[in-house]
Amino acid sequence: MNTSRKALILGATGGAGGEIAAALLRRGWMVRGLVRDTARPQLSADIEWLAGDAMNATDVARAARGVDVIVHAVNPPGYRNWKQLVLPMLDNTIAAARAAGARIVLPGTVYNYGPDALPLLGETSPQQPLTRKGAIRVEMERRLEQAAKDGVHSLILRCGDFFGPQAGNNWFAAIVKPGQPVRSVSYPGQRELPHAWAYLPDVGETVARLLERESELAVFERFHFGGHWVNGNTMADAIRRVADNPKLPMRAFPWWLATLAAPFMTLFRELREMRYLWQQPLQLDNRKLVKLLGSEPHTELDPAIETTLRGLRCLPLSDAPHEAKRIHVVS
Repeated sequence: MNTSRKALILGATGGAGGEIAAALLRRGWMVRGLVRDTARPQLSADIEWLAGDAMNATDVARAARGVDVIVHAVNPPGYRNWKQLVLPMLDNTIAAARAAGARIVLPGTVYNYGPDALPLLGETSPQQPLTRKGAIRVEMERRLEQAAKDGVHSLILRCGDFFGPQAGNNWFAAIVKPGQPVRSVSYPGQRELPHAWAYLPDVGETVARLLERESELAVFERFHFGGHWVNGNTMADAIRRVADNPKLPMRAFPWWLATLAAPFMTLFRELREMRYLWQQPLQLDNRKLVKLLGSEPHTELDPAIETTLRGLRCLPLSDAPHEAKRIHVVS
C-alpha cells in the first residue's frame, strides 16, 4: 500500500485515466481528478475532485500541488481540435510537474509509427507517422523527452488499440454498434492478420505496478504493453461466444463510408488515415516491461470482451458480468 503517495489524473472520467485511477486507489494512493463540473453525476466518491480545465495552466498547477504523479490521459472530445488543444494541454502538465516535482505518465499509442516500423514495435523503433494525429503524438513524446533534460520525470506506456468498459472513441466500438445488441462483427483489417489490443483494466494495473518501481525508473522511460495479439477471426469468435451467437456474421469494415464522411466528420477522417495500421500485422514488443515487472497483467479475452460489451450497452446490464480472470504472462 502507498498511502503516502498522491496522483493527479487528467482525464479521470475517461477510459485510460479511470482505470489508472482505480488501480492506484486499490494500492492505497490518494487520487485527485480535475473536471470541469464537480457536480456531474457518477463521479467516484473515492477521488478528490477539483474544478478546472486541462487547457488552463493555473488550474493544472493548482491541482498538481503536492502530488507525486500526474497522469496525462486527457484528449479533446470526438477527435476534434487536436492541433489547437493537445500540445498546449501537455505543456500545462509539464509545467505543473516541474513545479510539483512529479512524474508524468502518458498512455502512448501506435499512431506514432508509419508502415516502415511494422510489424513488431519496440521502444526504439523509428517514429515516422503518416498522419496528422501521429505527428502530434510524436511531438508530445519529444516534449517529454526534452523536459527530462530539465529534470522532469516521465513514463510512457505504449499500448495497442484500447478496449474496455469505458474506452471512449476506439476501434472496438467500430466493430460493434454501441447501445445495440451485437448482430454482426465489422472488422477493419484482414481477418487473418493479428493486431495488438489493450484491455484498459490491464493497462491501469500495469501503470500502477510500474509506479511502484519508481526507484528503478529512469528520468524518461518508455515501455511497450503487449496486451492481446489476436487476429480478426479470434476476436470475432470471442464476441460470438460472449454474445451467445455462434452464427454471428463477420463483415468487412465499410471503409468506403469513412471515405465519404471524412470531409464532414473528423472522426471518420482520422479513422481513414489510420487504415494502414490494419493492413499489416501489428505487435508491441513487451520484453522490457516483462523484464522489470516479471510479468504483464493480462485478462483472458472472453471476460475482457464481455466487460467491454456490457460497458458499450451491447449486453444486458441487469446480469452481473463474470469476474474477469487475470492471468500473468511472461512473453
